[in-house]
Amino acid sequence: MTLQTPQPPPSALRAVLAALTSEAALRQSGAAALRSTTGPLLPSHPLAVHQLPPGTATARALAAAPRTGWRFLVKHGGAVLAAAEVVKSTEGHTFAHFAAGPYLDSTVQALAEAWQLVQPSRTLFQARLLSMPDHYATALWLHATEADPEGDLLLPLAPAPLGITAHHAYPADQLLALLTRPSARVTAFA
Repeated sequence: MTLQTPQPPPSALRAVLAALTSEAALRQSGAAALRSTTGPLLPSHPLAVHQLPPGTATARALAAAPRTGWRFLVKHGGAVLAAAEVVKSTEGHTFAHFAAGPYLDSTVQALAEAWQLVQPSRTLFQARLLSMPDHYATALWLHATEADPEGDLLLPLAPAPLGITAHHAYPADQLLALLTRPSARVTAFA
């Protein structure tokens, strides 16, 4: 059917726009590519960021993952140079940080793959980012908005944890089971 990317709250967009004109914010290491540009920097592709609670092992439990903020890809011309993240605050949203690195290109790739993936489906999906700090991973979360949460899909971003294939669309239950399996014990050789 289609992939929805919800509009962020106005306070989230205001926080990012303010950061893009703030000399202090642009001094962050994740903003290095933004400092050498001329012309407008545009926030694009806003994605709600949800955090995976520790011990979450099912798609039904994943549905309750709290939204912690929003992440925007920052573009100059057609190129994505950084990501800007805002978090919830008493004022609405506050700028948190700029980020650079492999997750930028991986997010763009995952969004393109998601559009292709959902086209033949009758299900309406909402694109979200799922931060999984206990697993040192992030995934594009395709939340089935009008269907059973067991229809949710997760596309791990690169770099993905060992044993997980980046950019592979996993049913949420399957990926969560892989992430929560007991770790293999490492045997030291003497």
